[in-house]
Amino acid sequence: MLSLDTKFCRLFRIEFPIIQAGMAGGPATAKLAAAVSEAGGLGTLGAAYLEPEVLRGEIAEVKAGTRKPFAVNIFASKEKDDFSRLEEVQQALAPFRKELKINEPNISSSADWSRQQFEVCLEMAVPVISTAFGLLEVEQMQAAKAAGIKIIAMATTVEEAKMAEQSGVDAVVAQGSEAGGHRGTFSLENHPDGAQIGTMSLVPQIVDAINIPVIAAGGIADGRGLAAALALGASAVQLGTRFLIAEEAGTHSAYQQKIIESTEDQTTITKSFSGRPARAIQNRFIKEFEETGTKALPFPSHNTVTRDIRTAAARQGNSEFLSLWAGQSLRLMDKKMPAAQMMQEILDSAKGLLME
Repeated sequence: MLSLDTKFCRLFRIEFPIIQAGMAGGPATAKLAAAVSEAGGLGTLGAAYLEPEVLRGEIAEVKAGTRKPFAVNIFASKEKDDFSRLEEVQQALAPFRKELKINEPNISSSADWSRQQFEVCLEMAVPVISTAFGLLEVEQMQAAKAAGIKIIAMATTVEEAKMAEQSGVDAVVAQGSEAGGHRGTFSLENHPDGAQIGTMSLVPQIVDAINIPVIAAGGIADGRGLAAALALGASAVQLGTRFLIAEEAGTHSAYQQKIIESTEDQTTITKSFSGRPARAIQNRFIKEFEETGTKALPFPSHNTVTRDIRTAAARQGNSEFLSLWAGQSLRLMDKKMPAAQMMQEILDSAKGLLME
């Protein structure tokens, strides 16, 4: 009989097999991470864009809000800046800046604090580090293990999951194509648009291929999704879009409203905002940038180039120019509520199904 007391729960010392995704860029706040962990799940601080000193303060805030395990999510990307086509891309972006009444910024490089972020996590003895876009370096993995820190990596194919296990991670997130936000694919040379394998297909194949706990992600938003994931052999689930509308999330109010109003057929995979394939709710920016025929710069360069547009759009409450990362289960996102209430609803539903 399936149980909510899974191998992942025991290994990571949490009560329930629910992880809140580490949504970088504002939504996955210290407050949200602490609330999810306090409710018995594994909260995650989205740290990928945080300066090291800011990260130090955010980790301290999570620790002030809970004594239970939590994770810090960072990028482990090997991608490098490429601004060789900057002028062409800036021309395509000019109409957006004109409408927002902002000037073109001077750009020469993208900030990369990933190594310093990892050192801050070590220094502050965070319980769990999770990575996106790749795996920790060998010496980083050794340092984390020596410090007693658990490691989670994201995979979008069976081969990526095998590589993650071989690197020494403690659990793997199997990210299906339904998931919102960036594809976690780190073999982009083989999958330039990100691997697009559905959760239902990906999870059992990764479960069969590796010997560490598998976390199902992509399109999971309620107790039915949790029960189904456990039936597929997963040891936990990771939810992102559902937690975007938690009261503790740092998600812009205009973004939250779009999540609540949108439907399953209104998302698309796009590189228009960051240069990396990601699932978002369709809006004018995606449509009009793609209509220019201009190819996005690679990540992280394109993400850096469009940042001023996204920042101005947020300031003006203009959701048409925001990166509205979201998964495909949008009709299940009906209203804002505290994270603990979300957790309870999911668990009550799952328990009812597992006991039938």
